[in-house]
Amino acid sequence: MPELPKKKVGIVSCSGEELAEGTVTRLAALKVLEQLRPADTVTICLPLFLAGGEGDRAFAKFYPTIAIDGCDKRCAARGTEMYSGKPAASIVVTDIVAEHGLGKPEGKRRLNEAGQQAVEATAGEIAVLVDELLQKHWNRTAGTVEETGLPVVQEPVQATCSCGSGIPVQDVLINGVKVTLIALPLIFENFRENEKLHSHNMRRELLEAVKIYNPIPAEEEVAYADALMRDYGAFREQTGAVQ
Repeated sequence: MPELPKKKVGIVSCSGEELAEGTVTRLAALKVLEQLRPADTVTICLPLFLAGGEGDRAFAKFYPTIAIDGCDKRCAARGTEMYSGKPAASIVVTDIVAEHGLGKPEGKRRLNEAGQQAVEATAGEIAVLVDELLQKHWNRTAGTVEETGLPVVQEPVQATCSCGSGIPVQDVLINGVKVTLIALPLIFENFRENEKLHSHNMRRELLEAVKIYNPIPAEEEVAYADALMRDYGAFREQTGAVQ
């Protein structure tokens, strides 16, 4: 199978600015991205995601995401589910505040003390979810990942965006309809490099490889297989593989 980028967790936070809780979501996400789990997370820009950002949507389809919302409107969670599938986990700041018995966050640009406490509590919850999604077991007492004994807090870095995550996509025409398939360029390259291994059942094996990363309706498999073989042939011509 294609060698895809290291598995990470996407963090998509509420972009609401009318509530202090919206500020809490962004600051908590930034703390996780830059301080608590920088090696395991990337940020997903919600406005770009909703506007059709190809890289962000591809990431959210392929990798687990955590939606962080300020209130029960759950704009981040609903937007993610609408365009890329239900997020792997969802956090609402107002719920965190209630669970921890914190005061009401106030201040849009400069949070009060309750708001700062909400940031810390929310960031902690996000970090735990990241570990769970990546199947890491956090020992709360020791502050370590149990399998390795390494400290949970990683080296701080600047937050990175999912649009630079390196997940390639390619558009394919299926019965006249454009469909975006995740990882297809890597799959084509893998098949070109190992063509002798795939020569007897290439049509079926190519379809099965694409199905690993993309949902394909059973009734459309023949159409997908036809399109994949057509585009794979074009790919071989473009790369000079055709003798």
